[in-house]
Amino acid sequence: MAERRGRDTTGRWLDPESEGPPGSGQAKRDSRSADRGPERDDKFSGRVIKGSKDERAGAAVEHVDFAEAVSDDKADVQKIVKDAGVHEVLDEMDRNLVGLKAVKRRIREMAALLVIDRLRNEMGLTSERPTLHMSFTGNPGTGKTTVALRMASILYRLGYIEKNQLVTATRDDLVGQYVGHTAPKTKEAIKKALGGVLFIDEAYYLHRPDNERDYGQEAIEVLLSVMESERHNLVVIMAGYQEPMNEFFLANPGMGSRVAHHIHFPDYKPDELMEIAAMMVRSQGFEFSEEAEKAMLDYVERRVDQPRFANGRSIRNAVERARMRQAMRLFEADRPLDRQELITIEADDIRQSSVFEDGKIPEYDADAEPEVDGGEHTEDSEDESEATEQTAA
Repeated sequence: MAERRGRDTTGRWLDPESEGPPGSGQAKRDSRSADRGPERDDKFSGRVIKGSKDERAGAAVEHVDFAEAVSDDKADVQKIVKDAGVHEVLDEMDRNLVGLKAVKRRIREMAALLVIDRLRNEMGLTSERPTLHMSFTGNPGTGKTTVALRMASILYRLGYIEKNQLVTATRDDLVGQYVGHTAPKTKEAIKKALGGVLFIDEAYYLHRPDNERDYGQEAIEVLLSVMESERHNLVVIMAGYQEPMNEFFLANPGMGSRVAHHIHFPDYKPDELMEIAAMMVRSQGFEFSEEAEKAMLDYVERRVDQPRFANGRSIRNAVERARMRQAMRLFEADRPLDRQELITIEADDIRQSSVFEDGKIPEYDADAEPEVDGGEHTEDSEDESEATEQTAA
């Protein structure tokens, strides 16, 4: 990306003294310097998740004339909200995300801050661009990536970022194994994310003070610089478990001072997990029988106290295994099947899970089939990334 000058997408002047994004002068010089070291692989290996391309989700900033919302020295807040489609993102969160009331309220508060900031800017009122870097804390499967995608969409629609995309990265995508490898690797990830949102999962793994030969601190220093110099062109969201994230910010006060918004994602309650399961089943064209609903609730109440429980992800895995058992049951029926049979998940499709066994549950696969003599376990990883909808969150 070429070095930027002039104003950012919110109309504010850019800092002419900034060192520019990777690909501009300073980053190229750093990269050339690193090239003189050992052979390295700084190719970005994280994920790039683009926002929905439907008609409204593609509403870019150039399609919204924010000046039209200001006339006769008065500002029309609802015109901005409607024209930018912000209300659609917020309404979609309410419809498709189970629970998370406090999280939804914080996202609405941030949306309000951004809308009012745009109106103040249009009316010529002095205002610095809001600090937009965030921290999402919570256990796996609580919807952090899903909400980050929604936040990216809001930022895009209001013109605070240029791309409706979320780039996800972990320590492995940012930290190299040898001297001189980390800075280029981190800058490559930043280059991918510029103009959008960089989502760093389990960010605390960047900081390993017990290992003096660890290069994570170098990645942190690059991020600290870019989070300030490129704040007009990049939003960083750091995510992970609550306590390790708190310790990470305490150990790196510079990082903590750059993150203004801290949002905690609580674990889902059993009734919320049941609602998520019902949404998943409906979205895939299935339905629970009455007895299957009872079995699923029993499953949830047992599963939350067992190893490696991952909230929505564990429910997704349970539904997928129930579908597989239903398919196997119908496959072996050896008779014609009617439509109702094809769409119904029965109680036994759920109760075959090893969650209902009194014996030891394999920690790598808490939803494995009950072990039989000489049997094998099929691994079902619960470490998959959160999908873009609640049905996979």
